[in-house]
Amino acid sequence: MTDSSLRLVPVTPDNFDAVCAVRVHPDQEHLVSPVMKSLAEAYVHGDTAWPRAVVDGDEVVGFVMAFMDYVWDPAKDPEHRRSGLWRLNVAADRQGRGYGRFAVEAVTEEIRRRGGERVYVTWKPAQNSPEPFYLGLGFRRTGELSGDEPVGVLDLV
Repeated sequence: MTDSSLRLVPVTPDNFDAVCAVRVHPDQEHLVSPVMKSLAEAYVHGDTAWPRAVVDGDEVVGFVMAFMDYVWDPAKDPEHRRSGLWRLNVAADRQGRGYGRFAVEAVTEEIRRRGGERVYVTWKPAQNSPEPFYLGLGFRRTGELSGDEPVGVLDLV
């Protein structure tokens, strides 16, 4: 991997099959939804979803989806919006090479570019949880839960 060859690109008809072929390690499948489900959710939540292929050179190595200006808890405060990381899938044979870190940092920069002051993420509290990964990137627990998942935040200001 070279940083200059890494980029996030929109999911298009040309890369759709390669993006859908991204599979995490079998022992991580209980932690993150398959890319196909994420793309369906992106379609349904078209106003807030920001799906992207993680590409190294010409090869799709992962998938990331952010949520932008999402109404966090409409019953509590219909005006409170958040942006953050919704999904991160790095191909099993490409893990441990910095692609996940790159994807999170690229999403963070996009949120910053849009004027965001914080980036949110949730994770499943289970075996092989990505919690240490997110905490290592500077996220901290907020004390909140989204469903049964802890919420983390990274301050940008």
